[in-house]
Amino acid sequence: MTNSVVLLVEDNERNLKLARDVLEYAGFTVLVAMTGEEAVAKARVASPDLILMDLQLPGIDGHAALSLLRDDARTSEIPVVALTAFAMAKDRARAMAAGFDGYLEKPIDVRRFPHQVREHLRTEGPR
Repeated sequence: MTNSVVLLVEDNERNLKLARDVLEYAGFTVLVAMTGEEAVAKARVASPDLILMDLQLPGIDGHAALSLLRDDARTSEIPVVALTAFAMAKDRARAMAAGFDGYLEKPIDVRRFPHQVREHLRTEGPR
């Protein structure tokens, strides 16, 4: 079990429920945001251990939200992993070039997902 706090940013209710349920079952505390703006606000207050960010969101997208997170001293060190249905190599390269700390594809593999998330958690304090 883990006590790690994950902020899950996803606007699709089915994807959100599945990912949240899998993570909670694996022992994570899961906070939820459905827009980029809500994600930035929650991250500033809660300082989660990890943010899983969909790239296509209403309002500001995942790339814009990442930029706001990186520009704020309160959130700049939080690992942010893209969680997206974009599966082309160029999509992964674009996300990594934008500053995401990792890239996970949807649909998630429910057996592997908790392990994949743990791999992205900070292990020794801030980056």
